[in-house]
Amino acid sequence: MDKVRRILVHVCKDRAAPQRAQFVQSVTGNFSVCGEDEVEVNCSLHKNQFILSGADAGRGKPLKRPAFCPIKHLTVTEAAAIPLDVQQRGVDVGVAIILQTANQRVLLTRRAKELRIFPNIWVPPGGHLEPDETLLDAGLRELKEETGLKLEAEGSSPKVLGLWESVYPAMLSRGLPQRHHIVVYMLLLSPLSHLQLQASLSPSPAEVSACLWADSRLVRAAVSALDGEDAEDAEDAEDAEDGLQSSVRYSHLQPEPAQTRTEKM
Repeated sequence: MDKVRRILVHVCKDRAAPQRAQFVQSVTGNFSVCGEDEVEVNCSLHKNQFILSGADAGRGKPLKRPAFCPIKHLTVTEAAAIPLDVQQRGVDVGVAIILQTANQRVLLTRRAKELRIFPNIWVPPGGHLEPDETLLDAGLRELKEETGLKLEAEGSSPKVLGLWESVYPAMLSRGLPQRHHIVVYMLLLSPLSHLQLQASLSPSPAEVSACLWADSRLVRAAVSALDGEDAEDAEDAEDAEDGLQSSVRYSHLQPEPAQTRTEKM
């Protein structure tokens, strides 16, 4: 177990007392009736417990998992093969910040290749929720630590968009699960354009290797293309990519000093 106290997911069902979610337990599956990959939940923080409970349709936030989620497909034999120290971790809580600029750009960062979890992957800024933090506090802290951008809570219009059940590695074919998270996606609105924010961008090389201000077309194409998608989803992704530029500009940090390059995505 980690020596540092962590905020863990607890699930509450049928008005029962919250119970700590087990590492090998699909949190989405806990609330689904027929194995759905999307459910609606209520979420709250209470005494450093992140509590999820079922919600009536249209009254909660969406909680999703990919159809190929490793925890969903884990067999009893595979679950038993997971090291005990990993099984005892529980399900961690993360916050991802969707920073939207005044001119409708969204900040994405490429995780450093040295990171143990999801290296070289393009993601919104974010990280773990720490004890006694609110979701917004955690998101603003991670945004500053990773990108150097300091936003004030006032005026940012925070809004929880939804939650994602994330497992690493992302597919069983890539190995047994090592990490299990519920990631809360929070929208923050900036009154500045991406060019104005770019001047204050100072990413941490230990965590971020590149930054990108994505426009709406690129965002739609990215969220329409999931690793492991089926044929129908692939067709949707192709539709989203219609009219998409073949290359985008991003700020590259390693191994050279920060500079702007044009790179095909």
